[in-house]
Amino acid sequence: MSEKKMSSSRKHHLKSLMISIAKNLLEAEKTQTDADRIKYMDENCPALSMPGSMQDLQELCKKFHQQIDKIDEERYDLETKVNKGIKEIEDLKIKIQDMKGKFKKPALRKVRMSADAMLKALLGSKHTVNLDLRANLKQVKKEVKEEEKEAVGDWRKNIEDKAGMDGRKKMFESEA
Repeated sequence: MSEKKMSSSRKHHLKSLMISIAKNLLEAEKTQTDADRIKYMDENCPALSMPGSMQDLQELCKKFHQQIDKIDEERYDLETKVNKGIKEIEDLKIKIQDMKGKFKKPALRKVRMSADAMLKALLGSKHTVNLDLRANLKQVKKEVKEEEKEAVGDWRKNIEDKAGMDGRKKMFESEA
């Protein structure tokens, strides 16, 4: 069960060997892809011979346009197949999540926005009503019990008499 540690020189040597092998493999892969590309171009793209007359040039251009249209159709077909496959994969992922019953909750960002600003953003310039929530509340009158009125005191009874300068004179005159 005793594990011996590898010396740093041995680690360095093994690492350098692995890097050199990987470098050789990458070079071999690059030469292989270059050879495959040349082979494909030789098979599918024959050497271009430029005709001398105007009629032959027009026929060559028509031929190229036909090939371009054919390749474009194939590209479009492949693109639609890929998009359809991607949609099917997404639908299957959603079905798998539904079966598991576990849903990823998206991370919500805190947004500081009033209700007016939110409605204005959603509805645009159509929104002109201000939401004053306090204005929509019902006004409720408090019922004051008779016992509380008696406990309040004298100063509330004569509040209108004591308002203003005349009332203040009366207060000082009554105290003196």
